[in-house]
Amino acid sequence: MKYLQSIKGTLLQMSINQNAASQADRRKHTRLLHPDDSGVAAAADLLRQGGLVAFPTETVYGLGADARNDLAVAGIFAAKGRPQFNPLIVHVSSAEAAARIAAFGAVAERLASAFWPGPMTLVLPVRPDAGLSALISAGLPSIAIRVPNHALAQRLLAAFGGPVAAPSANPSGRISPTLAQHVMDGLAGRIDAVLDGGACGVGVESTIVGLLPDPVLLRAGGLPVEAIETCLGHRLAVAATTDRPNAPGQLASHYAPEAALRLNATERRAGELLLGFGAVACDLNLSPSGDLTEAAANLFRHLHDLDGRTAGAIAVSPIPGHGLGRAINDRLSRAAAPRS
Repeated sequence: MKYLQSIKGTLLQMSINQNAASQADRRKHTRLLHPDDSGVAAAADLLRQGGLVAFPTETVYGLGADARNDLAVAGIFAAKGRPQFNPLIVHVSSAEAAARIAAFGAVAERLASAFWPGPMTLVLPVRPDAGLSALISAGLPSIAIRVPNHALAQRLLAAFGGPVAAPSANPSGRISPTLAQHVMDGLAGRIDAVLDGGACGVGVESTIVGLLPDPVLLRAGGLPVEAIETCLGHRLAVAATTDRPNAPGQLASHYAPEAALRLNATERRAGELLLGFGAVACDLNLSPSGDLTEAAANLFRHLHDLDGRTAGAIAVSPIPGHGLGRAINDRLSRAAAPRS
């Protein structure tokens, strides 16, 4: 049995390498699909054919592929230039669909009931009969899974009728996309289509909670940690940053613009553009009123904008560390980290 598994793994890796080489050798015509019935149908059909389709969620745009198709999932890694040890999130239409893929205990059921659909991902033991590509979990016995709270994403999942693996739709390590144009700017020619659903409302990726078996915060995100702790009735332990992640978004350097980033800036230095927060003079302001929800929604869009204006550096005003500020500071600290 181990020999057969080894042969299967070798053949799969050969197919992955061939798929990556094929994608590198030819550029795709990337279609921009409208958010109408024909656009959703075309996107679902592309997914069934093993294609790559970017689509909006309430957090950011995801790069979707059939989670059961090895070569389609391998295409995600090739298109993004994503390390294959970095797991992917699977998107499904309901908690019931999630329970057919992952093993839910009482705590997971409580969190899913409270916050799904919504910007929370749970990392749970994967069921042996889940039928997912092994590439999704990067060899781990767990799966990251969520139910998006976005009407167009839900329509696509319903039309496709199966689980969709979807990390953020950007080149690996770069700024996450909150507009269809951000996706086109980064991945046009590498993917089959972008389903245009306008701007993402939350603007930062989902909060990830691991339950293997005790709850631990793996990534701060669009659902404030305080809300999860209130639901659980206790504080969440926090996982350390690692170079061998057990969930997406844990790499030390991530979400980075081309320009250098300087955090907690109280002034604009020569050669810098200032991304402000609150009542400050700046080039762009995350929220002039100091509203963290508005700041989260604007974060990646403003970083994209400022990055397109400068080849130098971007300074960022201090951001409070509570509520969604925790997720904003997490993304900024990873964006400012030394790059390998």
